[in-house]
Amino acid sequence: MKNNVKIIFIIIFLLAGILRLYGINWDQGFHMHPDERAVILFTNDLAFPHSLESFLSTKSSWNSHFFAYGSLPLYLLYWIAKLLSLFNSEYFSYDYLTIIGRGISLFADLGILSIIFFIGRRLWNEKIALIASAFYGLSVLPIQLSRFYAVDTLLCLFITLTLYLLIRLYEKPSFKIAILVGASLACAFATKISSTVLLVSFFCAIVLDFTLLVVKAPHRPRLWLLHIPKFLKNLISIFATSGIIAIILFAIIQPYVFIDFQEFWKQTLAQAAMTRTAFTFPYTLQYVGKIPYIYDITQIFFIGMGPVLATTCFAGVLIRFLKIVQGKAIGFKRAELILLLFFLSYFFVVGKFAVGFIRYMLPLYPIFCLFGASLIYQIYKKIYYKKIALVLFFLGLIVWPLSFMTIYTKPFTRVEASKWILNEIPANSTLAIEHWDDSLPIYNASQYRYETLTLYDPESSIKWSAIEQSLDKSDYVILASNRLYTPLSKLIHCEKLPQGHCYRETAQYYKDLFSGKLGYKKVAEFKSFAHIPFTQIEFNDQGFDESFSVYDHPVITIFKNTRKN
Repeated sequence: MKNNVKIIFIIIFLLAGILRLYGINWDQGFHMHPDERAVILFTNDLAFPHSLESFLSTKSSWNSHFFAYGSLPLYLLYWIAKLLSLFNSEYFSYDYLTIIGRGISLFADLGILSIIFFIGRRLWNEKIALIASAFYGLSVLPIQLSRFYAVDTLLCLFITLTLYLLIRLYEKPSFKIAILVGASLACAFATKISSTVLLVSFFCAIVLDFTLLVVKAPHRPRLWLLHIPKFLKNLISIFATSGIIAIILFAIIQPYVFIDFQEFWKQTLAQAAMTRTAFTFPYTLQYVGKIPYIYDITQIFFIGMGPVLATTCFAGVLIRFLKIVQGKAIGFKRAELILLLFFLSYFFVVGKFAVGFIRYMLPLYPIFCLFGASLIYQIYKKIYYKKIALVLFFLGLIVWPLSFMTIYTKPFTRVEASKWILNEIPANSTLAIEHWDDSLPIYNASQYRYETLTLYDPESSIKWSAIEQSLDKSDYVILASNRLYTPLSKLIHCEKLPQGHCYRETAQYYKDLFSGKLGYKKVAEFKSFAHIPFTQIEFNDQGFDESFSVYDHPVITIFKNTRKN
């Protein structure tokens, strides 16, 4: 690597690191990300057994009994925290585990950025590699997910690493790389079982040459026969090694898939059910009516990357794909097909899910950035006024991540709302809170009484009688986010909805609450939207994927009961 390339890469790496590190303690130690909270709690309860008999028991202290994610994120956090606790015993505690986990997530994401560079350099050149790394470093979704220890960056790291190793294995088969492929596959599977889509690229690397030969020479079976020995040699000796290593290492990293298979299968089926219908859990109701693929592309365009970068990357993938199919791609390497086949298979499988959490598409961001960089490089070589064009493009590119970073220049909204409640609402007041959401205040909460509004429950006279009684008793209604009112207000077309999932009365309740008809007046609101630096232009993201805003910058609304005055 040339010195100037090293310097540019280091600058990109450091800039990406700063964007991810700033505001990493965004919730000020209050554990406000529910998925992260679950990972930390299960990790905190782990203890490595001292006997084989204990290890092999389904009730083992090493069995988290939590299979929504794989065991690797928990075990990795456990051992790193245990190592750090040798210097300070407090490091293995609920509070410190969160910060350590976020540190792991941050370094995993920077690892992804580095692997993107290696892939770009191997397939094309160092300039494209640098552009692709910069694209990923400035992508908003990776910047945000680096602040959460919720397995997404780890999953993307092992997927991207596996793709890189498969490219190397395809180009120059060796047992060393085969072993590394197997290890990386095992780590991906043990992070989240959905990474099994990687097997498409794995088999692609095995059969790619032979398949292309058949396609190019469909009427020359004798030529096929000449290549069969090489194909079988790679299949049996090299790729079988990867498969064996993957199975063995997976069994070591995630042993309770086999030891506690019944529980693993039960939880896996529950997660699979969620991908088929948005009515599975209350928090997935936001995805009712999701348009497959279009929804995911829209979220990437407006939130995950921003319009400038997303347009570049979408065009890069599409144009590259079309040119490869037409045989017109300049500098095409067959190994690119490993990336493209993973991209297509993952997008068509995950994009079809009934639920569309924006983080599900993170494994595609490295490929988006690589093909987007390839396109920009080709355009850059052909245009005039290169420096002016480069500056304008960079300014358009950086606006969205810098706008997003303004969220972290302000205090966390739930902390601010809690301060307001404690200062403005007298002790012993009754607060009406919504179920399936975090209650406020998030500290010193014992000085208040609470009424829980069960608004996710199916419409019935019993539900509304209980809610009316709670509203009569309460002094304030607190909406800790838009988690309930945004999706429930849309589920009003009863003829198109399953029984028990129509919320016309609930939608009317929210309409009346916000308008003041219920006898409650809005007295406070706390929000922290992204805004373009040095301007007052604000980006209200409440209409987009809930999981983008509800964790680190939820909108909180407080209503006071005026009927008691």
